[in-house]
Amino acid sequence: MKTINMINIKRIDGFDYPMGYETIVDLNLVDFEYWYFIPDSQLDNRYNGMNERYPNRKYIPFARRDDNDDIACFEEGKGEKVFIVHDFADEGYEQRKTYDNIWQWMKAAIDELIEENQ
Repeated sequence: MKTINMINIKRIDGFDYPMGYETIVDLNLVDFEYWYFIPDSQLDNRYNGMNERYPNRKYIPFARRDDNDDIACFEEGKGEKVFIVHDFADEGYEQRKTYDNIWQWMKAAIDELIEENQ
């Protein structure tokens, strides 16, 4: 069984994270086997890289999928929506899915975990 340690989640300066994000981090609900929140030691690299690869979007990454290059992101100016971006895809083809908010994304992440473990 995997042990989940409390991790600090680095925030991108100047971005107002949705309330749900704060709640999820405070409760340490940050690892769903396939999806996990990006630890602060990796966030700057991912944030800067995504903004270089996709200069027409302002992605704020917060979680990644362990088995591929999918990244869960907020986007500056898009409210609470969560975008699933297949990082390293050609610009304009990177967006895979959109959720209305972090709770919908979290439900989908947990549903994936359940389906894969039945």
